Amino acid sequence: MATVKPFKAIRPVPGLADKIASLPYDVVNTEEARNLAKDNPYSFLHVDRAEIDLAPSINPYDEIVYEKARENFDRMLKKGLLIKDNEENCYIYREIMNGRSQVGLVATVSIDEYLEGIIKKHELTLPEKEQDRINHMDYCDAHTSPVFLTYKANQELKKLLNSWMESKNPIYDFTSEDEIRHTVWIIDDKSLINKITSVFKAIDYLYIADGHHRAAASVKVGLKRREQNPDYKGDEEFNYFLAVLVPHDEVYIMPYNRVVKDLNGYSESEFIEKIKEKFEVEKCNEGQPFNPSQKHTFGMYLSGKWYKLTAKGGTFNPSDPIESLDVSILQKNLLDPILGIKDPRTDKRIDFVGGIRGLEELERRVKEDMKVAFSMHPTTVEDLIAVADARMIMPPKSTWFEPKLRSGLFIHELR
Repeated sequence: MATVKPFKAIRPVPGLADKIASLPYDVVNTEEARNLAKDNPYSFLHVDRAEIDLAPSINPYDEIVYEKARENFDRMLKKGLLIKDNEENCYIYREIMNGRSQVGLVATVSIDEYLEGIIKKHELTLPEKEQDRINHMDYCDAHTSPVFLTYKANQELKKLLNSWMESKNPIYDFTSEDEIRHTVWIIDDKSLINKITSVFKAIDYLYIADGHHRAAASVKVGLKRREQNPDYKGDEEFNYFLAVLVPHDEVYIMPYNRVVKDLNGYSESEFIEKIKEKFEVEKCNEGQPFNPSQKHTFGMYLSGKWYKLTAKGGTFNPSDPIESLDVSILQKNLLDPILGIKDPRTDKRIDFVGGIRGLEELERRVKEDMKVAFSMHPTTVEDLIAVADARMIMPPKSTWFEPKLRSGLFIHELR
């Protein structure tokens, strides 16, 4: 039984949503964030990546960064750039990318259900990154970015949301620079909110798609607030965290490709011969990149040439939800034994490239600072659910979700 709860959103004043909405803090580095926000004083990156308004020498995890985030957040509120709804509402957030629609319900979800496993995870978190979001939420006293959750699609819920979208005017409707259309509706009808919450009570589990660090940090901040308020009743805002809930059949996952700095001492011919022990290797037509269209196939770009790699039978367990993932097959049969990359989470010789950047980015990286690149078939949402249901953990960098949920459109205060 999943609980969703309406809330009083802090959100952009009408007319500024397109300027305030920003990419999530964790898909841009400090330099990219600074460039994106330099000519836009409204950008929510001034809150989510507040180090951009400080000296470049400042550590992004320094206390002064969180103080600056709170200062910038307060400034946006005082200037009326952000407003707070007077009533508890739910919201609909639709994104359209390349003609494909993703419709999310914006609400808050229970920290207890995260702890109980009703909200399921599939990734490990890094303590440093988790602590960063704990500090950010603590200082801002708010969830400034939503967690992206998915659930097994429910037709009744789709009908309720579609009917509302068709009959009501949106509060925001704009197209971002990356040509993604963002449209938001406010659900202020209590009877509809009750219907929606009732439907979710019949949904067994919610799954974290993106935002594991935000979710873990939200829970820890909520538990901290409980310690600070021993007489808490359970309905306080700190018992819930901000989420956008999208049905599984509308979630779009792109590949998360790999680039590696060297061949671990092998010559190119030796390297290819080693690969042939576990993979079928085929040369692609001259200048023709290989974008895998089916599971267990991989593209490899080496010295200006593309190859198709196909995992041989017996090199993985097809019935194991982790071992059968392409990211696991590549790691277990090539990256670790041949290239010596034991832990891709910490090894500095490997880097990861989101599929949104295209295969051209892999070619560019190999020409500039890497030796070999691998294009992947995307992990499916069904894979994600199977791993989470098995209470297992996916390898790092298994999924790249598009379109990205924008930050700054919905903020949830903890008090």
